[in-house]
Amino acid sequence: MLLSNSFIPILKNNPSEAKIKSHQLMLRVGMIKQASAGIYSWLPLGFKVMKKIEDIVRQEQNKIGAQEILMPTIQSSEIWKESGRYDDYGEEMLRITDRQNREMLYGPTNEEQVTEIFRSSIKSYKSLPQLMYHIQWKFRDEIRPRFGIMRGREFYMKDAYSFDVSDEEAFYSYNKFFLSYLRTFKRLSLTAIPMAADTGPIGGNLSHEFIILADTGESKIFTDKRIFDLDSDDTQLEKASLESMRKKYEQFYAVTDEKFNKEEFEKIVSKENQLVTKGIEVGHIFYFGDKYSKPMGASVDLPGGKKDFVKMGSYGIGVSRLVGAIIEAKYDDKNEIMKWPLSVAPYDIALIPMINKNDTSALDKANNINLELIKNNIDAIIDDTDENFSSKIKKMNLIGAPYQIIIGKKSEGDLLEFKETGGETQNLPLSKIIEIITKQKNSI
Repeated sequence: MLLSNSFIPILKNNPSEAKIKSHQLMLRVGMIKQASAGIYSWLPLGFKVMKKIEDIVRQEQNKIGAQEILMPTIQSSEIWKESGRYDDYGEEMLRITDRQNREMLYGPTNEEQVTEIFRSSIKSYKSLPQLMYHIQWKFRDEIRPRFGIMRGREFYMKDAYSFDVSDEEAFYSYNKFFLSYLRTFKRLSLTAIPMAADTGPIGGNLSHEFIILADTGESKIFTDKRIFDLDSDDTQLEKASLESMRKKYEQFYAVTDEKFNKEEFEKIVSKENQLVTKGIEVGHIFYFGDKYSKPMGASVDLPGGKKDFVKMGSYGIGVSRLVGAIIEAKYDDKNEIMKWPLSVAPYDIALIPMINKNDTSALDKANNINLELIKNNIDAIIDDTDENFSSKIKKMNLIGAPYQIIIGKKSEGDLLEFKETGGETQNLPLSKIIEIITKQKNSI
């Protein structure tokens, strides 16, 4: 892709209204454009990153046996009145009336909608468990939308729902999503820590937030540093393995401020392991039993002719929010360098030719290199503008392709100036560069 043909409206300076680095970068590089308070248009660069995140989220949901559906953004108020949440949810819910004077709402979440779908279709315990998810726009009318897409009113979200015959089976489903989230965030190059959390308006008595550390985070967290040494690499999708994995994480104190207990926190063996900081919530999972199935009559036939209400959980990941979270975790504010993880980068590599008005050989070389990259499924952006070299580097550092090839006077023969964005330059042949990037992509 030629930069001159790309819709990437880069600003020279950070917009004054943006207070945190993700909001600054997304506006400055033209990833988003504000449409109204807390509502944004996603422009090609930002949309491309978000869709790659969505693909990874989808792949990890599919791996645990969750089935994708798509529910509407506009919901009937009747099912929310059945659950009892229509009046309780508060002013964050956008309520509307259609031309037939029916009360409708723009869905802030989908527990009621998916429960209605389930109860109309599943009648026997033999059809359980059922794990369903969708990736859809949500709307919550924040009183003070801020920080760009991090605390907007409209956002893109993956929400999943589990239906089980018993608490024991429901905990098995809960643990599947627990593992899925750890794997998802790892593929996004994020260290997300599961923390005991308040259930909020969703309800229930079991909940974990997945938090990444960030100074700009709105969640205050208290944790044992040793939790950062854990991984889930050997966990299998079996009850015993999943239960062991969750217990491994839960043995270390890790809570958000709503759950903080000073006495428990001070039991952490060494003061050096006590960490009080801020973080960004990137995922939240809940188990709430029959909180929705009972008032809405979502029951199944059991052996012996009895009926019982299904046990449910819900599991959310903010797909659009993750774009901002990755920036907060990865952006080098001091040097104005963004290096996207290769798994979600808008481009794998930037080609930066030093163009002279009277000599197009560097651009011709860049185009020929790009042809070879395309053959190897490597996505490149070529800065074909006639700006000075330092401006080109600054631009490409902001766009944040993980790798760069500089095509100038030092690019002699078969060797190219190659580097990781923000790193040291190496002189390598194109075949070696392709090998490095391909190997990295295959490991994602």
